[in-house]
Amino acid sequence: MKRNKWGNLYLFIVFVILYAPIFYLIFYSFNSGGTMHHFKGFTLAYYKEVFQDTRLLIIVLNTFVIALLSSVIATLVGVCGALAIKYLQKQFTKNTLLSLNNVLIVSPDVIIGASFLIFFTILGIKLGFSSVLVSHIAFSIPIVVLMVLPKLQEMSTTMVDAARDLGASQFQVLSKVILPSISPGILAGFFMALTYSLDDFAVTFFVTGNGFSTLSVEIYSRAGKGSPYRSTRYRHCYSYLRSCW
Repeated sequence: MKRNKWGNLYLFIVFVILYAPIFYLIFYSFNSGGTMHHFKGFTLAYYKEVFQDTRLLIIVLNTFVIALLSSVIATLVGVCGALAIKYLQKQFTKNTLLSLNNVLIVSPDVIIGASFLIFFTILGIKLGFSSVLVSHIAFSIPIVVLMVLPKLQEMSTTMVDAARDLGASQFQVLSKVILPSISPGILAGFFMALTYSLDDFAVTFFVTGNGFSTLSVEIYSRAGKGSPYRSTRYRHCYSYLRSCW
């Protein structure tokens, strides 16, 4: 009982640490004083400015369109990839594909973004909606594969064998047995891919063009307007690569 009490206290502290900064920002977003130190009065002026900013609303829409499209496509490709890895007969080939799948997960975001920038530049692909979409699909697929594979491992093979013994075709086995069994993993992979896409900044920063932006890149751009020169590793690396290619 005592251990459970301390466990609940620890969990409460963790949630306070996680959510206190978020509530702090929300609280001071209504501050008429324009600072995050002294609350002078309640105002909705900043929210009115946001909803009157047409460009920002378009960027928010772009962000959600990219996130939804990339998540759906990555989920479809990731499920197919997980099925292929699961039913491969050769262990060496299976381990090789799993290792290649994990490359984008363990690689730093700056390296991934720079690699995509070089790739699109070599192919002559204009940076914009398509480059961002392809990049988000690419780094979301390994996440979906890792979410789906454990569910495939947990699935009982006897159900598949029973369906085949009853005369079910390959498509029927897939649609009636396998996919319903791994649906929790598919949903988890989709929402993880959606979250990563909405949250991503580093990769998107490298592959966005002048006429297209996402919310994370726009927030970064607006946050740095107060300084005369924004010196970051992303901007230096981006400028260097663009000058080389």
